[in-house]
Amino acid sequence: MGLIAMSERDLQRIEVLSKVVGGRMTTVSAAHVLDLSERQVRRLLDRIRTGGAASIRHKAIGRPSNNRISDGVRDYAMTLVRERYADFGPTLATEKLAERDGLRVSRETVRGWMAQAGLWLSRKQRRTFHQPRLRREAYGELVQIDGSEHRWFEDRGPPCSLLVFVDDATGRLMQLRFVRSESAFTYFEALELYLQHHGAPIAFYSDKHSVFRVAKKDARGGQGMTQFGRALCELNIEILCANSSQAKGRVERMNRTLQDRLVKELRLAGIDTMEAGNAFLPGFMEDYNRRFAVVPARSDDLHRPINLGPDRLAEILCKREQRYVGAQLAFSFERKRIMLQETEVTRGLVGRYVETYAYADGRLDVRWKGYSLPYTVFDKDQRVTHAAITENKRLGDVLAYIKERQDQQSKPDVKTNSEKIGYKPRGRKPGPRTDYMNDPAIIARHEKALLRQQAAE
Repeated sequence: MGLIAMSERDLQRIEVLSKVVGGRMTTVSAAHVLDLSERQVRRLLDRIRTGGAASIRHKAIGRPSNNRISDGVRDYAMTLVRERYADFGPTLATEKLAERDGLRVSRETVRGWMAQAGLWLSRKQRRTFHQPRLRREAYGELVQIDGSEHRWFEDRGPPCSLLVFVDDATGRLMQLRFVRSESAFTYFEALELYLQHHGAPIAFYSDKHSVFRVAKKDARGGQGMTQFGRALCELNIEILCANSSQAKGRVERMNRTLQDRLVKELRLAGIDTMEAGNAFLPGFMEDYNRRFAVVPARSDDLHRPINLGPDRLAEILCKREQRYVGAQLAFSFERKRIMLQETEVTRGLVGRYVETYAYADGRLDVRWKGYSLPYTVFDKDQRVTHAAITENKRLGDVLAYIKERQDQQSKPDVKTNSEKIGYKPRGRKPGPRTDYMNDPAIIARHEKALLRQQAAE
């Protein structure tokens, strides 16, 4: 006789009934312990004396259900799923089996069949594990960067984003900056402060935000690099993009910590603007690093000094693009028409490409082989185009810009239908129409006409 699987309830019953059989417990006490009637206890005692302890198990154990779906229906359903719905989930597969094939089976039944056939994995089975990565050995070897959009000033101010730079080897806060949203210009600003205080690291580690990575594979311009990536290339700094948020978990955990600690520090300091917050951040970073930074495995500082003048650094940390010059010595740039002034240099630029330098303060410089070209701007009515593609992280900034443009626009001059068809008033006297029923002149003329009529009669 092989092993017999029994439940906890059955094992408890066997233990109590064995005491009754052995005379160590009465039938009344056993009924009270097992929460059964005395008659049921006597039935179980008869079964255990006749068939042994194995007879205590429920008789339906191991028997097929009376409502069991036949094997033929199951095989037919799984054949349909393999042929037509192999990559469907259980819910969608159940719906299509009922709609297209007339086979109505519950969702959980289909889920169990697909799992047994290897066509579906549960969420627990699909779970992936991210092995922890050891810290880099040297300070400045790898710096993780990210932006965290949050209500940093709670109800005292509008929500904004915090740009966070964290050293991987030490966990030090390298740079914090409050900005309206994540963009190339805001990262340029934070990068410039980082370079001034620390120098150039070996590499930055970021997510796949469009500031760091070209999402469109067949992008025509930029040589496969974003503006931020192009600037880092000129500064000899590598940019690495993580495949998941867990891969750059150090800066993600730092965001969670700052959303707790920094928010409360700002509340205690009574800070409610980004300007005041940026002035507060250096002291906060110094105190945080003094308490929580760790010692790296190697004592080397791999930051490199930046031997560039302010003008040269500004030329790197800007948006640079190439524009085609048309026959009228003009080209388009961000819904503006840039018209080059006619000079000896610009006359030969028709059909050529010039380079534009757009700075964070709004300045635009147009150059040809390093020579700055004079120009004038024809500004079109700027507005966000309908159905424009906007990233989630820039949505707040875009909506603020739309509201600003809407507030600046004057109300349209709405014409009436009379004005549209060219109707012109005839110059009647202003004011309400004459009340002919109470007008004395009309009444006098009416009475005179009645008198003439009576005289004629």
